[in-house]
Amino acid sequence: MTRGLSGAVPLAHFFLRERVKPGDRVVDATCGNGHDTLFLAELVGPEGRVWAFDIQDAALAATAKRLEAAGCGERVELVNGGHERLAELVPGPVTAVVFNLGFLPGAENGTITTPATTGAALDQATELLLPGGIVTVAVYTGHPGGPEEEAAVDAWAASLPPARFNVWRCRQGNRSSAAPYLVVAECRA
Repeated sequence: MTRGLSGAVPLAHFFLRERVKPGDRVVDATCGNGHDTLFLAELVGPEGRVWAFDIQDAALAATAKRLEAAGCGERVELVNGGHERLAELVPGPVTAVVFNLGFLPGAENGTITTPATTGAALDQATELLLPGGIVTVAVYTGHPGGPEEEAAVDAWAASLPPARFNVWRCRQGNRSSAAPYLVVAECRA
């Protein structure tokens, strides 16, 4: 079955399927309702490891429920903390770090990711990457704080040295300029 690329998250999954293998170690920096966490847990298999971060109890509970229903709970460490603590809480190199910015889908949008914490987490993510590893960032601009976070993500992406990283900004050409888009950073060495 061919999978559609109808947005930033499906495109991120396309890249992740190509890079993440059984036994790998990966991070979901913003677990939300657990969709990306479960996707990563299935990719890494029983021998792999996923660290899933969120600051909201509802997000962590929804993610735990989704993982248990799929039989993948044992390969995921749920972290009740902000993604700006990646370097402190994730031991050693990883193949991928996934960011899905904004707010928890289905919840009030009073709790959002911010330029300060996201910027710190992105810097730490690039330091944790193995050669050939990727960081994917689904950027949402249509909520209060979104444009400021977009500017921070774009500045981070532009600052990555070309000798060490390939960076792509992927936006659908037939959607509004306010539609979510994807930033992918590949560690070359």
